[in-house]
Amino acid sequence: MTKKFSAKSTADQVLSGIDLKGKRFLITGASSGIGLETARSLVYHGASVVGAVRDLARAEAATATVIDAAAQGGGSLGLIELDLASLQSVRACADKLLADGQRFDAIIANAGVMATPFGRTVDGFEIQFGTNYLGHFALINRIEPLLTDNGRLVVLSSQAHRVADVDLDDPNFEQQKYDPFVAYGRSKTAISLFAVEFDKRHRNRGIRAASVMPGNSLTDLARHFSQEDLQGLFENVGKARAEAGLPPTELKEIAQAAATSVWAAVVADKDEIGGRYLEDCAVASIDDTPNPFADGVRSYALDANKAERLWVKSEELISAAL
Repeated sequence: MTKKFSAKSTADQVLSGIDLKGKRFLITGASSGIGLETARSLVYHGASVVGAVRDLARAEAATATVIDAAAQGGGSLGLIELDLASLQSVRACADKLLADGQRFDAIIANAGVMATPFGRTVDGFEIQFGTNYLGHFALINRIEPLLTDNGRLVVLSSQAHRVADVDLDDPNFEQQKYDPFVAYGRSKTAISLFAVEFDKRHRNRGIRAASVMPGNSLTDLARHFSQEDLQGLFENVGKARAEAGLPPTELKEIAQAAATSVWAAVVADKDEIGGRYLEDCAVASIDDTPNPFADGVRSYALDANKAERLWVKSEELISAAL
C-alpha cells in the first residue's frame, strides 16, 4: 500500500528509505526556493540532477547546499544555462541536452515568475505566460525523446490557477488591460493544461504527466511584492477562506513545499496521478467554487478539449516567433 503523506510532509520524508542511485532528473529553476530544495533532496537520496538555471555563476554559489547533500548521499548536480523568456536560450539548452544524449527518469518544470509588472519576453510574449508556460512548452517538447519510457513529467502549477482560465484569443494581453494576478493565474492554468495534453500524447510510452500545487511558502518568487502588498495578500486570503468556512491557510516551510514535486516524480503511482492536479502529496479534488483561495482544482484547468486547443495555439505562437 502506498504510504500516505500530508501538507506537513517534507521532501526528505517523502523520499525516506528510497535509493535513487542511477536515476536522473532535470529540474528548471534549481538554484532557489522550491527548486533548490527539490534538487537537494533528490541528490541526497542518490539521484543525478541537472539543474537548468538562468544565471550559471549565481547558481554555482547558490547550490552549495545541494553539492554538500550530493557528497553525503552519493548523488550529483550538474548545471545548464536556461532563460525560459528566450526561445533562443530554450533551443540552445535543449540542443545541448540532446547532444549529451543522457536520458531522464523525470523532468520537473519548477521555474517561474509571479505577478510581474507588465512586460514582454524577447520573443514578444507576455512575460508570465512566456516564462512560466511557453518556455517550458518549447523546452519539454524539444527534449521529450530524452524522457525514459515510463518516465514522468511534473509541472508546477499553483492555487493561483483558480484566479483565471487561459485566454486563447488574447494570451499576451494585446487587447485588454494587464492585471499581474490574472496573468499569473492564466500561466498556471496553462501549465496544468499542458500536463493534461502531454500525458495524453505520451502515455503510449508509459510516460505520465501531472501538475502540482506546491503550497504557499515564502520564497523569492514574491520578489515583486512590497512587504505591505504581501501582508495585504495574506489578509485577503485569510478573509476569503474564512467567508467560505475554510480553515486558514498555513504557510509551508520550503522543505514541505517541495514534497509534492518529489512525491509526483518518484513515489506516487504514476497511473493514478497521470493527467491530474496534485496538492499536499495527493490528487486534488475538483472544486469549481469561484473562491480563488479555496483548495482543489478548477475543472477548466483539466479540460481535455481546452488542453488540446492550447497546445495547437502554443505551437502557432512559437513557430511565428522563430
